[in-house]
Amino acid sequence: MPAPSSRTGGTSHTGRSRTAVAARSTAGTRDERKLRTRRSLLDAALELLSGERSFSSLSLREVTRSAGVVPAAFYRHFPDMEALGLVLVEESFTTLRELMREARSAPLPPSHLVRRSIATFLGYVEEHPLHFRFIAKERYGGSTTLRFAIRSEIRLWVSDLAVDLARFPNLRAVSTDDLQLVSGLVVQAVVHATELTLDLDPADERERAQVRFQAERQLLMILLGAAAWQTERPSTRA
Repeated sequence: MPAPSSRTGGTSHTGRSRTAVAARSTAGTRDERKLRTRRSLLDAALELLSGERSFSSLSLREVTRSAGVVPAAFYRHFPDMEALGLVLVEESFTTLRELMREARSAPLPPSHLVRRSIATFLGYVEEHPLHFRFIAKERYGGSTTLRFAIRSEIRLWVSDLAVDLARFPNLRAVSTDDLQLVSGLVVQAVVHATELTLDLDPADERERAQVRFQAERQLLMILLGAAAWQTERPSTRA
């Protein structure tokens, strides 16, 4: 007597399972392709900016040509070139802020925290030079949208740092407003060290160590000055 059939409506359970697996696999492959294309467009823009060019001088067509995709494919990922630029700005800062928060969270004396923070920051810059050359140029570049986005990211960085500095025992008497000023000075010093690092020969370890050393000294001087600073209180008049 023949075995009972497992088919329902003409389609077996095994057949449906294989179809579902194939569909998920196809969707996964499609998503992976989209991510690769998006990454190729971002990397192509960074490579084109590695020289003296500014972001506003790039055209959509040359970015897509460098990425190896047709111009129409660009619009599946970004509405326009400025949207691509904003993603590059976000990429440059988001991971960095997380790394810096982690570096500052260690239970170490201030001088050790400064050294650890500078090493973390400049190490990240050395690993991602194209991103930070892009940021260094576009801070004062032709795109108002990108300038404002970079300024906003730097403000977030300053605010994050001010919150962490408030935990330092010798800075607890410094007002919130003054801690923001101190954080701004620290960030300016680190940005300057970043620009110096980008101009160095990557193989010149002596010069790189000198930039790190000078940055550490600058930050320690700023923090020592802040610790001695007397926050002015609003005067009360009768």
